[in-house]
Amino acid sequence: MARFDPQDERFEARVRMSFARQTAMATLGIEIADVKAGEVELRMPYSAAYAQQHGFIHAGIITTALDTACGYAAFSLMPDDAAVLTIEFKTNLIAPARGDHFLFRACVLKPGRTISVCDAQAFAVEGGNEKLVATMTGTLMALFGRQGIAH
Repeated sequence: MARFDPQDERFEARVRMSFARQTAMATLGIEIADVKAGEVELRMPYSAAYAQQHGFIHAGIITTALDTACGYAAFSLMPDDAAVLTIEFKTNLIAPARGDHFLFRACVLKPGRTISVCDAQAFAVEGGNEKLVATMTGTLMALFGRQGIAH
């Protein structure tokens, strides 16, 4: 995994403050487990409220968490006056998402002044064992000076 230097030494506080404004993450019970420059890990407990008909966490919920992990991994390397938005993503669902809790790990593959590319994996954790359940490649965009978009 490549290591990148952040443009803002306060990147971790900025990531955590932005994440705290995401009501969708709070609704899903998703929290930041770890933040490093260009890397983010999110954690989510199992909830039957977010399961599909077989009791697995719904693919849309898994995708939402992966997208957010990618966004904050990219955001961590952006300047302090940037905001981040997703341009596109591709998700591969590898195994049913059943576990006690879930981890979503994202890292920046290629940071850019405007466009960044990230890679992420979702793991179901049961009894301390991690099982890969999904992957994502995401493309994210840095925004500057846009009215109504907070950084």
